[in-house]
Order: sequence, then C-alpha cells, then structure tokens
Amino acid sequence: MLGESLFAQAPANAATRIYFDSRRTMPPLDRNIFGSFLEHLGRAIYEGIYDPGSQLADSNGFRTDIADEIKHLGVPIVRYPGGNFVSGYNWLDGVGPKKDRPRKLDKAWNSIETNQFGTNEFMAWCKLTGAKPLMGLNLGTGTAEQAAALAEYCNVEKGTKWSDLRREHGVAEPHKVEHWCLGNEMDGPWQIGHMTATEYGMKAADAGRQMHNVDSSLKLIACGVPPCPLFSNGIARSSNSVSTTSMASRFTAITAIHRKPAATAPSTWR
Repeated sequence: MLGESLFAQAPANAATRIYFDSRRTMPPLDRNIFGSFLEHLGRAIYEGIYDPGSQLADSNGFRTDIADEIKHLGVPIVRYPGGNFVSGYNWLDGVGPKKDRPRKLDKAWNSIETNQFGTNEFMAWCKLTGAKPLMGLNLGTGTAEQAAALAEYCNVEKGTKWSDLRREHGVAEPHKVEHWCLGNEMDGPWQIGHMTATEYGMKAADAGRQMHNVDSSLKLIACGVPPCPLFSNGIARSSNSVSTTSMASRFTAITAIHRKPAATAPSTWR
C-alpha cells in the first residue's frame, strides 16, 4: 500500500531523474578465479590430457582435441599435480628420462603412478594451452627444503644444483612459475601427513621463507579446509606465516542436489 500511495502522488508528466554515484566503482576482476585443476586421479592425466597412444595425440603425447578446448575456454591458470595426490608425491620421480622413472603406489588414491607425466610435461602442456601453471607442493610427506628445491629447479636459470639438473633433463630455459600452492588441505584428517591448522601454518611459513630466498617474486597460496576461521586463525598464529603468502585457497566440494517429486517424497532435500 505504501508503494502504491507514493506512486500515486507523482504527477503523470513528472520528469524521471537518474543519479550516478561516481564513488562506487566495480573492482578489477582477477581472471585467475576462472582457473582449473589437474590431478593424477582417474583419467584426468593418463588417457585424458596425456595419451601417447591416441590418434589425437601430438608428438609429446598431448591430446590435441582437449588442448584445443582448453584454449577455446580461455582457462587462465591450472593447478597441478593435486589435490590429495600431491601430499605423497615426490616431484623428482616425475622428471628425467621416462625410462628411468619409477612406478609407484599412489597412497592417496590407491593406484599405480607411472610418472610418465611430470613437472616438465605439465609446463609444456601449459604452453600448448596458453594456461599459466600453478604448482602444488607436497607439505605432507614432503619438506620445506624439497619445496624450495622444486622452485629452484623451475625458476633458476643455471649454476645451481637443481637448475643444472633441469638443464640435464633437456630444459635449458627456466619455467618461471609465478604461483605456488603450499600443500593441499593439510588440516583435513583424510590427508597424507595430516596436521592441525597451526602446525600447517608453521610448515607453510618455513616453506615460504625458503622459497622466497630462491625467488622473491613468487606468489604463494595457503590452502585449507572450511570452516575458514579455524584455518585462517591457525595460519595467523603460526610464526607470522601470513607475511609469506599472497593468497589463500579453501576447499569446498559441491555436489548435485536432487529433490524427489512432492507427491512421493517429504519436503526435504536429499
């Protein structure tokens, strides 16, 4: 009634006025929010993006049809290699001559990992698709020193132990990876190397400091599980670890929700 009375008071020929508040502007949109994710799980890697036996694969074993779709979608950044997988993964198993790479039991997904696709293959695939790499780090069974070693392998040009190893593997130019994810859901009880949020914050802070000593330009991302206050407060209490990270990532699984017809089901979501 109030709305009707207000409109009724306005003359039919009254001028319409539109006000613009120039102080209220749209913030810039970071396209990385449209990023994607790859893990050594199911057919995501093998028989997925990487399938040397496929007629659709290129000389590197990459499925060209999938690569074309990624380019068409304009995926800005892709996180690799996980996921739960990364918390038991040794990146050294996935570099060097493929004939020398070990077949190992992946304890995250109870599968055999052939290590035929690893860090350098992922970097080559990113160049093919136009996506930036977001490297995930093992803070489960892995150490802060191993995380810094991978940063050195990827980003230092030459003259050090790990950069020279990359060059021995046939990759002369550094990958220059900008974004790095410090572990995966380490405060989740299902995770290999599970720890509390506070313990994770301490380990992530150590890894961050060592990695920044390798390359001060790195953008490091903390990763945890909701409820966020526990995760965020745990990091904040841990040796000022917030100062070593640029961003935070939290995991939320979204599943389809179906409701049965009202005539045969109670009025609850299942």
